[in-house]
Amino acid sequence: MGLLALSPSLPGWPRSGLAGRARLSCVSEVNSRRKLIHTIEQMAHASSLPWPLMLLFIVLVSWCGQFSAGVDPTLGFVAINLTEDRFKLHHPYDLPLEKRYEFRDGVRQMWVYCTNKPLSPSSPTKPRSEILLNVRYTTGVWQFEGYGYVPAGTSGVSVMQVFGASGRNTTLMLHVYGGRLMYYHDEARVVDASIYDRWFWLNVVHNVGAGALTVFVDGEERLTVVGHGGYRHYFKFGVYTQTDPSHYMESRWRDIKFYTKHG
Repeated sequence: MGLLALSPSLPGWPRSGLAGRARLSCVSEVNSRRKLIHTIEQMAHASSLPWPLMLLFIVLVSWCGQFSAGVDPTLGFVAINLTEDRFKLHHPYDLPLEKRYEFRDGVRQMWVYCTNKPLSPSSPTKPRSEILLNVRYTTGVWQFEGYGYVPAGTSGVSVMQVFGASGRNTTLMLHVYGGRLMYYHDEARVVDASIYDRWFWLNVVHNVGAGALTVFVDGEERLTVVGHGGYRHYFKFGVYTQTDPSHYMESRWRDIKFYTKHG
């Protein structure tokens, strides 16, 4: 609980998750409004509709757009500041870190091949280039937040997990198969149907006492599941080979945050 320190500097991106989203939202909104104005100008030239009615149309579209945005899952949570030493990379044991990881301009890029070695000579696990967010918890309500990017072609891989369970290793994993983000390899619980080649905003809330996990994508609640018990937990993100993997797997992450809820 008292793990307070300076967060790592992410060049070009605000330190606050809310500020970061506001910046992204503002850029997106400006571009959307420019496109809208251009479209309306074209409509005005192509029709005899009076400009007052066109103006009313603009106001209505802008007003409706305010209600289409997602919620902020971090409201009511308190940020735990992270130092760089909290980001611990697991990578093929026979390769130096820089062969499977790069941290540049605030973006953490991780990649691996399905033919690579595991994280240690004695490990029975599959290849990975994955960051363990080294803030462990046993009780309470905790939240992971970050912006992820999965290039097209990456498949059969875990890109985020909540480690720690009873009788198994994880209480939640998010896998990518054919451009879909899903709960483990459960075709019936697809979290996002089109995850490739775009930055997505991911929040995962773990209520240990209630044994529940909730996943948000782009501010929308997409999944609520029961956990798998366990005593000690932590978050991981990157690429970790699963069944039927592509030869090459990659994910990129930025603006990683860690939150808890008091009371």
